[in-house]
Amino acid sequence: MNRRPATAKINLALVVGATRPDGKHEVATILQRIDLADRVELRPAIRLEVRGFAEDALVRDALAALAAAAGVQPAWAATITKRIPVAAGLGGGSSDSATALRLANDTLADPLPPERLTAIAARLGADVPFFLTRGPQLGEGDGTELSPLELPQDYYVVLVLPRGQKKASTAAVYAAFDERTGAKGFRNRRAALRRALAEVERPRDLAALPPNDLVSSPVADELRARGAFRADASGAGPTVYGLFTGRDDAVAARRSVRSLGKTWLTVPAWYG
Repeated sequence: MNRRPATAKINLALVVGATRPDGKHEVATILQRIDLADRVELRPAIRLEVRGFAEDALVRDALAALAAAAGVQPAWAATITKRIPVAAGLGGGSSDSATALRLANDTLADPLPPERLTAIAARLGADVPFFLTRGPQLGEGDGTELSPLELPQDYYVVLVLPRGQKKASTAAVYAAFDERTGAKGFRNRRAALRRALAEVERPRDLAALPPNDLVSSPVADELRARGAFRADASGAGPTVYGLFTGRDDAVAARRSVRSLGKTWLTVPAWYG
């Protein structure tokens, strides 16, 4: 049996443009792993099985796609232990599927090279290729065109999943973005993101990144009022993150916002 953590991510910035010919949206996003993780275990089996998380679809699809690409039978049993909240903007399903891909590929007599594994991941979802990489990445195009970033990692992250809020489908979130003509000015916002990135040297410099184009939350204001140097929704929400330079400040902020929903204190992670 092999096992690995499947880390969550936050979007330190998410700038969204118009719909592309393939039906996806043009984006520019900064993806950062955090040390909140599911666990994926993989063992040989007679047939493909996924246990531990009844709502899974991506891990099963990932393993079936890998088997087809490698010309083998999908003879694996995967067990998912969930800690990342589901449909929360933290990429848990994408991370689980990427981790399962890595684990299963390692069992092959002739493992697929990284570029083929990435191609499989890209067909599963825009965030999945990111979880095959190390360190923070700039995602462009539909989000799967990745470039490594050198960003500070010495800060603390408070996550808040607001009580009573459920994520609308990703399609619905993007449809609402289109209805409010959110794509207008995309090139200028993307340019602003790149300019801000070029100036990042210390954690506090991340505060200059543009806000999330898709969703916002009053919880971000609460976290900033409690000392976060940057706070925003992650992905399509509803989870909100706040970044803090000191652990004591992060602990105090987490304590003060517990009435707003479920909370976590975590830190950046380099690799799952």
